[in-house]
Amino acid sequence: MLADKVVLVAGVGPGLGQALAVRAAQHGADVVLAARTESFLAEVAGKVTAAGRHALVVPTDLTDDDASAALMRAALDRFGRVDGLVTNAFVMPPMRALGKVDLDDLRASFDVNVLAALRLTRLLTPALVESGGAVVMVNSAVLRHSRHPFGPYKLAKAGLLAVAQNLASELGPKGVRVNSVAPGWIWADSLRMWFDYQATQREVPPQQIYDEIAAGTDLRRLPEPDEVADAALFLLSGLARGITGQCLDVNCGEFHH
Repeated sequence: MLADKVVLVAGVGPGLGQALAVRAAQHGADVVLAARTESFLAEVAGKVTAAGRHALVVPTDLTDDDASAALMRAALDRFGRVDGLVTNAFVMPPMRALGKVDLDDLRASFDVNVLAALRLTRLLTPALVESGGAVVMVNSAVLRHSRHPFGPYKLAKAGLLAVAQNLASELGPKGVRVNSVAPGWIWADSLRMWFDYQATQREVPPQQIYDEIAAGTDLRRLPEPDEVADAALFLLSGLARGITGQCLDVNCGEFHH
C-alpha cells in the first residue's frame, strides 16, 4: 500500500507504535521513528531494516517545540520528503471523575495527547502539501462511551478528534488528508499484564478475563496491534484517497458507529 513512501511514526512504543512502524515497512515505506527512548527506537529500526526498508531514529520529546522541529528537519534531510504522518504519542490521563480531577493534571495530559499531534502536523504541513500526503491520528474507543472514571481520557481524545477533523477541512484544499483510527482494547503486552493482574485479584484464570471482555465484541476477540496498524496505514495510502475527516473504529465490533 505504501511502496516507496516515507512515513513518520510519532510515538513509537512497544505495542501499537511498533506495529505501525514495522507494518509500514512491510507495506513498502521507509520509516522515521520518533519517541523519547533511543534504545527502543533502535530495536524497532532493526525490524524495519529486516523488512527491507530504511529507518531513521530520531529521539524526540514531542511536547517540545524545538525537538519537534528538529525531528521534521531530520526527516527531510534524510529522505527529502514525508508522505505520511501517524501521531501515536499518548500518556494516560488521570482516571478520575471530571468533577474531581486536578486541572493541572488535565493540562499535562493535553500536551502529549492533543497538542503534540497538532504541533507536528503543523510543522510537517509544507512537506505533506508538497507530497500530497496524509495524516492519521490514533484516537480511542473512549469516544464511544462515557463510563466512569474515563472522563479525562475522553476529554483528551475528543479534543484530538476535533484537531483531526478541523485540520481535514483546513488542509483538504491543499491536497492533504487527515483521518483518525479509534481502537478499542488492543491485545498487546500491557493489556496482558492488566488482565493477569485482574485475574490474580479475582483468583480466576487470565483467559476468563479475556473471554469476559471479548464477549462484548461481535467477533468475540480483541484487536491485535497489527490489525489496528493496518487500518491506520490504509488511511495513509492511496487506497483511501477519497477519505478525509473520518474516524475509523477498529474494535472487533465492541461499539458500532
